[in-house]
Amino acid sequence: MGNEIPAPEPADGDWRGTLRSLAHHTRRAALRHEWFADLLAGRPHLGPHALAHTEASFAALHGAPGFDDIDTVLPVVDAVNAYLVGAIRKEISVLRAERVTGMDEEQWQRAAAPYLSRVLATGRYPTLSKVVQDAAHPDAETTFDAGLDYLLDGIAARIAR
Repeated sequence: MGNEIPAPEPADGDWRGTLRSLAHHTRRAALRHEWFADLLAGRPHLGPHALAHTEASFAALHGAPGFDDIDTVLPVVDAVNAYLVGAIRKEISVLRAERVTGMDEEQWQRAAAPYLSRVLATGRYPTLSKVVQDAAHPDAETTFDAGLDYLLDGIAARIAR
């Protein structure tokens, strides 16, 4: 399993690029091996590949501008890992639901549409209605990238203060 997630090369201060690379490689491995998402959410792994990836995450930050204090590094790595685990688990849950129900996302939406239309017509959920009717609803990879960008942008803004 560890060999499927290549260790990133040192990125000379590009902490965002390193964390992004680690996140994408981990996501792809978890989508190939769904059980991996459950392991990611547990206690830290102590095998050589897991330790190398943990080291790469910490090293990408430690010493980069704004990350002089090691106590700033840990919560950032934890935040990125929490996003990664949550996003992967959500994506895998959708894939599992498709297998169990035999309905892909579009088929499930069509099946749920009459009920959802009745509920939204009550006017009690105006913002949800706008999301359902007007939002772009990108694919899983685009959604993952956007969420990761928001998180990394927030981290960058915080350390710039």
